[in-house]
Amino acid sequence: MADSSFDIVSKVDPMELDNAVNQTEKELASRFDFKGVGASIEKKALAINLAAASEERVKAVLDVFESKLIKRGISLKSLDAGKPFASGKEYRIESTVKSGIASEHAKEIAKIIREEAPKTVKSQIQGDELRVSSKNRDDLQATIALLKGKDLPIDVQFINFR
Repeated sequence: MADSSFDIVSKVDPMELDNAVNQTEKELASRFDFKGVGASIEKKALAINLAAASEERVKAVLDVFESKLIKRGISLKSLDAGKPFASGKEYRIESTVKSGIASEHAKEIAKIIREEAPKTVKSQIQGDELRVSSKNRDDLQATIALLKGKDLPIDVQFINFR
């Protein structure tokens, strides 16, 4: 019998990210406390730029954006927001959306699998994702449950279970 396997990835649905940005734009345009403070949000690929007239307002824009991400099912672990900084007459926050599993996080996940998962389970780092395989499908499901129970520094999804 062939090995069963699944992949561990860290990705954000680009359409859901676009929807969160659009909903934030609508709320910034309609809320009274954002009138006249130059509050804006701009998306370029995986970079999100927030701007407003004061440091408090740009932090409020970030708070609105984070709430929209949560409503769209995107984990805040996927957002890497920087600190507010002055840029001319406005304050900005530059943030990026993490995509893929960095090698140090992949090694950390592989170590957890090696130490705590059933002994038949093997993991292998493949670029920015992990392939986990075993002859026993129940062991793979136990490994998924183990990783969901851990507080990992990144948001992970489990795909291609075969």
